[in-house]
Amino acid sequence: MEGKKLIANIWDIGKLALIALLIVMPIRIFIFQPFVVNGQSMEPNYHSSDYLIIDEISYRFNAPQRGDVVVFKYPKNPNFKYIKRIIGLPGETIEIKNKEIFITNNQNTFKLDESAYLPALVFDAWERIDNMDPLILGLDEYFVLGDNRNNSSDSRIWGVLPAKNIVGKIFCQLSPFETITGRKSPVY
Repeated sequence: MEGKKLIANIWDIGKLALIALLIVMPIRIFIFQPFVVNGQSMEPNYHSSDYLIIDEISYRFNAPQRGDVVVFKYPKNPNFKYIKRIIGLPGETIEIKNKEIFITNNQNTFKLDESAYLPALVFDAWERIDNMDPLILGLDEYFVLGDNRNNSSDSRIWGVLPAKNIVGKIFCQLSPFETITGRKSPVY
């Protein structure tokens, strides 16, 4: 009798695992994806080891917008994934002059205001590639920058981001355990 109970319990656990797998896997593959930040290119907003959940479905219905933080396959090596902020949209012209970003679209030129997501100290510290000649984006191309402009490999260095390389945008951010609890691991 105990052997039959054991087999029944194993079968129940197996069914539960299969149902969970059938529910979780499509969500993981087609809707949300985990991503861990590696590096300093998005500081002060995202730090190395921050755990992010990426929304993979929104861009199937709406185009990426200026200011969105996206995860994408690095154009020079699609095996690597990068995280950057969208600055320029398809068809626009981007120019950087003395740490200021100018965007031309439909014959209108404006200076990009990033104060909503970047503190002034980021601009004060910006020294690396703070000037760039005008760059015209194609119909499926984006211009992306890291928030930490001095420590970012982005469109200023490797060029435009093809739309097909975008994996998704940040849905939510979960900080490392030590940040959540306020306790840090001891250093030995």
